[in-house]
Amino acid sequence: MFESNQEGGFNFKIPRVFLIVIFAFLFLLISGGKMFYTVGSGEKGVIFERFGDGLVKEKVFGQGFHFIAPWNNFYIYNVKIQEDYEEMEVLSKNGLSIKLDLSFRYTPEMTQVGYLHDLVGKDYLESIIRPEIRSVTREVIGEYLPEELYSTKRVEVEEKIFEITSKAVADKYILLDAILIRDVTLPKTLQIAIENKLKFEQEALEYEFKILKEEKEKERKKIEAEGISEFQKIVNRTITPQLLRWKGVEATQELSKSPNSKIIVIGNGENGLPIILGGDN
Repeated sequence: MFESNQEGGFNFKIPRVFLIVIFAFLFLLISGGKMFYTVGSGEKGVIFERFGDGLVKEKVFGQGFHFIAPWNNFYIYNVKIQEDYEEMEVLSKNGLSIKLDLSFRYTPEMTQVGYLHDLVGKDYLESIIRPEIRSVTREVIGEYLPEELYSTKRVEVEEKIFEITSKAVADKYILLDAILIRDVTLPKTLQIAIENKLKFEQEALEYEFKILKEEKEKERKKIEAEGISEFQKIVNRTITPQLLRWKGVEATQELSKSPNSKIIVIGNGENGLPIILGGDN
């Protein structure tokens, strides 16, 4: 490190490797360490080349470690499906105020992150998604009555809001996964009125069901009675006095075969049927 000169003195000489290390350290210190980036799971990166063509929209950096020149800017985007919430107050078709709690799921198009950054930037949730959802929700809710939102049309409203909003944000490289109505809050008096109306409608349906049930039972009994009547007509046509006498004779013959003592008088019964008298074991 020290060398003598012709005058007998010494010159101090710094090794080249040491100089390189010093310059590298100073370079890192000046750049603030903004050369090494790690793109994690569910993330994508885009680069802005300061001395090149600016933002490289077509190139998207995937997961892993990346070395970026310190004069360039590197932007990392979360491309996972994310969920957020929105509370708002809107007017229904008849002008009444309704409070809604919405939840929505969204994600940027992962292959188009460069275009999203160029068009909107990382604040796309606040600058694009929320305003669009608010606008579309007010428009759609204005087409329905409060009782429809409270009961029968809720799913239909969700689908309309989702469909219109999805189309509005798609050309800005944003994907909506779902928009859900978590809660609908109506004015208290209106809510009670709607609940009473639904209760009365339910009771009316139950009453109609009971009437229909009774009519069906009446019809069943009528059919049963007609069947019995028809059966009796058939029996009356087929069972004659001669048949009855013959059956009586057959029964008498069977009884006469039993071991019990008895007296059988032939021909003295009604219609000439035998009479069975007594009988001890």
